[in-house]
Parts: sequence; structure tokens; C-alpha cells
Amino acid sequence: MPATPLLDRIASPADLRALERRYLPALADELRAFLVESVARTGGHLSSNLGTVELTIALHYIFNTPEDRIVWDVGHQTYAHKTLTGRRAAMAKLRHKGGISGFPRRGESEYDAFGTAHSSTSISAALGMAVAARDRGENRSSIAVIGDGAMSAGMAFEALNNAGDTKDIRLLVILNDNKMSISPPVGALTRILARLMDPYSAARRVGKKVLGVAPPPVADLARKVEEYAKGIIAPSTLFEEFGFHYYGPIDGHDLDSLIPALANLRKQNGAQFLHVITRKGQGYKLAEANPVLYHGVGKFDHATGIEPPPAGKPTYTQVFGDWLCDIAARDERIIGITPAMCEGSGLTRFAQAFPRRYHDVGIAEQHALTFAAGLACEGYRPVVAIYSTFLQRAYDQLIHDIALQNLPVLLAIDRAGLTGADGATHHGAFDLSFLSCVPNLVIMAPADENECRQMLYTAYLHNGPSAVRYPRGKGPGVAPIARMDALPLGKGEVRRRGHHIALLVFGGLLAPALEAGELLDATVINMRFIKPLDEALVTEIARQHELIVTLEENAIIGGAGAEVARIVDLLRERPRILRLGLPDTFIDHGEQAQLLAEAGLDRDGILASIRAADAGQ
Repeated sequence: MPATPLLDRIASPADLRALERRYLPALADELRAFLVESVARTGGHLSSNLGTVELTIALHYIFNTPEDRIVWDVGHQTYAHKTLTGRRAAMAKLRHKGGISGFPRRGESEYDAFGTAHSSTSISAALGMAVAARDRGENRSSIAVIGDGAMSAGMAFEALNNAGDTKDIRLLVILNDNKMSISPPVGALTRILARLMDPYSAARRVGKKVLGVAPPPVADLARKVEEYAKGIIAPSTLFEEFGFHYYGPIDGHDLDSLIPALANLRKQNGAQFLHVITRKGQGYKLAEANPVLYHGVGKFDHATGIEPPPAGKPTYTQVFGDWLCDIAARDERIIGITPAMCEGSGLTRFAQAFPRRYHDVGIAEQHALTFAAGLACEGYRPVVAIYSTFLQRAYDQLIHDIALQNLPVLLAIDRAGLTGADGATHHGAFDLSFLSCVPNLVIMAPADENECRQMLYTAYLHNGPSAVRYPRGKGPGVAPIARMDALPLGKGEVRRRGHHIALLVFGGLLAPALEAGELLDATVINMRFIKPLDEALVTEIARQHELIVTLEENAIIGGAGAEVARIVDLLRERPRILRLGLPDTFIDHGEQAQLLAEAGLDRDGILASIRAADAGQ
């Protein structure tokens, strides 16, 4: 690690506030160097955290945290915050099993005022805290730091609308405007801010050079002119119409601007809005040049940068992206939609090949689904690429706008099941439970890469809403076949015939189930469809076996196994049922394989659960 004599003195924000202000720029340099080294060793989010170093220092220097509440939106911009709030040593196990989270967590530190990982929640939460302080007569501030594209979500504007009409509060909203989300941002608001701020920022840079040698009276006059000009061209009107007092824009890497601005705002009552301009990846040239690549990283050599991964079997995400390009070349009705996850959802190639049919709608999952519904009404075949954990945010739109109208919208649900280091906020643990009860919806879960491709094609042919959910990362290594063949709707397949015990598998757990089935001489069924479920096959297997075991990488409660149990319960002679899946708890972060083993969903865990159930008959 680099030498960090100033950072070594900081065990809490109280230590930071004891520093002389003149040392803060040097502290920022040390903190940034520490973050680059630390994240290179553990993996995690890098670009976003490098962009908030000075802002984090300034906030903790001016505000009396944790008494004053800071809510960090999205949450992947908080590594500097964690380091300054007593967790520097813990950064060595960031996002690793037993280590600290990559996001704010209330149970982890009193300085984490609110748990955040999904975007655009900060203003709502900070407003709630501000109202609570007002009603209790407490003289403390509530600060929402929102950025990385989170202002594009409707929830942020719902909160602004409410906050601007709420009296006698001490609320500060800080827009960390870095012209980025995970991918380059989209939408009208982004264009408005860029159009208004770029000329101002350029003029300000020129002015600084000229005024650096100007006499004091000229410099004072120029500053007054700058403030006047800023009031004319800056986007203050937009936010002041919501009832906020707008300040900015200011350079989010200039502590000489941040410190006095925050000190002044801390004295103000009412709803305040501070606009800061930052650069994602600031201070690390490789991340500045490619902030998307360095947004979320594995372990790497910080001196040489991220090396391209060796060629190997494709991930499920890549299988989806290739299929989408192939089907779009055949059918001009195909439209690809993503809520701000182009790279993560595998749409980069599609966006390049079919730019007019590609739509990144920003962090706006609800809009994404209803937008798709509108396209489907006009004869198009929209495909929405979305993470399981983000689909939760658009549940009403799925039910009311798509399923109720029986529209042919295909949901390509990535990151289903346990996702690894991002932890509880990003595990796709609930989609089978909340999707299975929705009428008209066909739901599939592939056991391997080729089956994923064929299921996507099956969903494309279906004249109604459909969902294909697949896990993060690579599968068992079954190469996708170029030819596309539709699967028989609602039909499973027997992969192994055995005796006494039958394993009914939904999705990616088929490989360990087959290994367990060999050792148990059990029947193994690849169910393929969660809805419509192959009731005839379930009934047949139930009549031939004494123990039925369902396997799914989803919450046991309300999952696919629950529907199997309902069907078996209707039989006159009923076998015993063992349902294996994710437990009724929020699962923490760690390696995917490690988390699956702890949930009892690897081969040994499956064997142990079955043998215990069989012995306890």
C-alpha cells in the first residue's frame, strides 16, 4: 500500500474534522491512492468511488456525522465513506464472505444512515429523516447524495415533488453530476444538464487562468459576473420550480469550492439543492479513460490495468446477446430494451448492429416495461433485458400493463439466483415466487447454455408475455447450437431414470442434481418450465416414486416447488415431498459457489438433505 500519513490519523470523521483544512487536498490524494490499491486486491466498484473522494471528505468535514444523516444513492460510491468511518482495515475483505458490504448497511456502521444499492431512493429516505428531525425538534441535517444516473428514475422526481412542498425541514440534495451511470447516461435531463453546463464549465476554466494574475478588484468583479451568468444559464429553474433553493454548479474535486459551499448550506433551513460536477474514475488515468470498464472490477494489477479475460465458454449473458442479434437479423419487429444495463445485460453488440432498435431508457424499470407494452400493442416484439433484482421495481407494470393485456413482451431475466459479491440487494432470489402467480405469463429456466438459446426462441414464438430467467456467469459448458428449435410448451424432460427418489430440477441446478442422482440411483427431471408446469409429468413421477425432491435457485416460499407440492397434494396416494431452494432469509455476499454450498444446493448439500429426509421417513 502507498504511504498514507494523513489517512493513518483518521479513525473516524471526528479525526477528520480535527485536521487543518490546508491538509485536506493531500488527504484526498492519499485516500484515492488507497482506494485504487485496495479495490485492485479485492475487486469491487472503482470508477464511481474515485469520483466522490473530495465530496466525501468535504461532507464529513463540515457535517456532524453521524448525528447529521448522509444517504448515499445507489451505494456503490461509498468506499471513501467507509474508509473514513472506521472501516479502513475492513476494506481488505470488501464484498468477501464475512467481510463488509460493497454498499451502505445500517447494521454495519452508525454512519450508514440508510441501506442503498438500488438507485434513486436517497431523496425519499433523507426526506423521511428530515421530517422526523423536524417533528422531534432536533436540529440536524439530512443529506441525499444522488448520482450515477439515479436522477433519471421517476422515484427521484416523486421525492423532489414531495420535498419541495414540505415545510420547516433541513434537507440537502446533492446531485453528483458525473455524466455517467454505469454506462453513459441517457435521457432528456442528461442532455439539459450537459447543454447548460458545458459552456459554463469551459468559460470558468478559461476565467480561472486569466483571473489568476488579475488584481483583486478585477477578480472580485469577475466573480460577481460569474454568479450572475451562472444564474442565467445554469439549470436552477428546473429544481427551484420543485421548491428547492439551487446552488451550483461547483467543481466536485475542488475542496476550496466544496468546503465553503457546504458550510454555508449547513446553516440554511428548507430544501436545498447543490449541483456538483465530478469525473468518474478521477485521479486514475485508466479509469478516467474507460470508466465503464472500471465501474465494477475483479482483482487486477493497478499498475498495468485490467487484462482482457481469456477466451472460454460463453456466459449466459453472452448467449442471450448473441441470440438477440441472430433473431433481430431475421425479424425487424425485434426491439431491445434495457434500463441502463447495456453491458451488464449483454446488449452491446445489439446496440451497435441495430441502433434504431435499441433503447436504453435509463434507470427506469417501470417505464421500460410499459414502454415495451406500448410497442407490443403496435405489432413489435420487444425484448426487455433486465436483472432479476431490478425487475422487482416494475412488478405492477408487468401485471397491469403486460400480463393483463396478454402482450408478447419477452423478459430476459439475468442474474437469477445467487449473484455473488454484490450480496442480498442483488441476489435474484424472488422472481419465481412473484412471477408464478401472474396469469398469462410463461416462465422458463434453462439448465445449460444451449437450452437458454432455445428457450429464448420459444419465448419469441409465444404470442403472449414470457420470461426466461438465467443465472450470472457461465453454465456447465453446453455449447449453443446455431439452429433454433422451439421447445414443447410446458413440457419437461427425463434426464435419468432411477428408483424410489425423483429430483425435479428447475434451471441451473441440473448439473449437481445429476451428480447426486447417480449416487442415489434417483430419477432426475429437467422441468424446464415453471409455468405452465408439466402437471402430467409431475403426476406420473409422483405415482412412481416414494420421495419427490424439488430443486430451484429461488426462495423456497412461493417458488416452483410450492406448485409441485400443490399438484401432488391432489393425488390419492401422495409421496413425500422435499423442497430445496433458498432459505427464508436475506443471503449475504460471497463467492457464488460458496453461497450455493451454504444453501445446500451443491451436490453434497443435495445429497445430505435427501439422505436426511429419506432416513427420517
